[in-house]
Amino acid sequence: MNTLTITRPDDWHVHLRNGPALADTVSDAARNFGRAMVMPNLAPPIVNITQARSYREQILAARPSGSHWQALMTLYLTDNTSAQDISDAAESGIIYGVKYYPAGATTNSASGVTNIDATDKALEQMQVSGMPLQIHGEVTDPDIDIFDREAVFIERILVPLVQRFPELKIILEHVTTRDAVAFVSDSNSNIAATITPQHLLFNRNHLLAGGIRPHYYCLPVLKRDVHQKVLIAAASSGNKKFFLGTDSAPHSKSSKESACGCAGCYSHHAAIELYAEAFSRAEALDKLEGFASHFGADYYGLPRNTETITLRHEPWQLPQSSKLGNEAMVPLSAGEQLQWQVIDGAL
Repeated sequence: MNTLTITRPDDWHVHLRNGPALADTVSDAARNFGRAMVMPNLAPPIVNITQARSYREQILAARPSGSHWQALMTLYLTDNTSAQDISDAAESGIIYGVKYYPAGATTNSASGVTNIDATDKALEQMQVSGMPLQIHGEVTDPDIDIFDREAVFIERILVPLVQRFPELKIILEHVTTRDAVAFVSDSNSNIAATITPQHLLFNRNHLLAGGIRPHYYCLPVLKRDVHQKVLIAAASSGNKKFFLGTDSAPHSKSSKESACGCAGCYSHHAAIELYAEAFSRAEALDKLEGFASHFGADYYGLPRNTETITLRHEPWQLPQSSKLGNEAMVPLSAGEQLQWQVIDGAL
């Protein structure tokens, strides 16, 4: 197979930031995707409709000329999110999910949920309204090993949550373990998951072997190859519960290569090409369209895109760096060679 034409894909989990960075992140997001589910973890976070509308206007203003790419907005769940906030979101026409960050779990999550029970009224209204809950599934207890935080979250938080709200639509975002794949696979149709390119292509050896490589550092952290293999199998299985969500997260080169070592991998410079790389290695390119272009739209109850993009098997080299507003950024797989590139349909 030398070329592959698929329905234009969507990204169901992306970070665009704000300020000067928007011109670059939005341009990259709109290059091959039709829509993007925009995460709300700005500083301060997007917690109400007014803030979401303002942020959306900024994003759309940064679109390349002539682009029809759409930003799908989300709200940031806090201990104080009310049932009325959820009702307003459901009626807004611009909010497509509510993001649950355990407080302190990842970038700009300090305002996240400290006690999931405090959100019961909001979750009850989400269940009634059909509003999906998008979960960063990790516990933050300091005594829990960082490689076990997803599995422990499922056992301690997610299983009881599903028992309390059996009709709540839940997306377990950026799954990284065989525990998460098993949970999603065995759950009812309300439960789905997104998978990132970095968790399909890399494991913790890429992060740690031969020296710490900060540009592979993300949360949830890369896991053992046994988990990576299960993720590849799930993504390429044709199971509609698993779909594309890059979790593309821009950080400047200086912030990634500092004592902070900010968590996040930027993949929107070559996102669909990176996924094609993973599916090609798995000899499952015929499954890429469902994962990238169909299953997410179906889950969210949105129409599938009608345009297409075409990729060709033709090696090309990724740049060593890219621009992020007024700073430089090192994107995922910088300087490496990919085997597939988009030749038609890019905007």
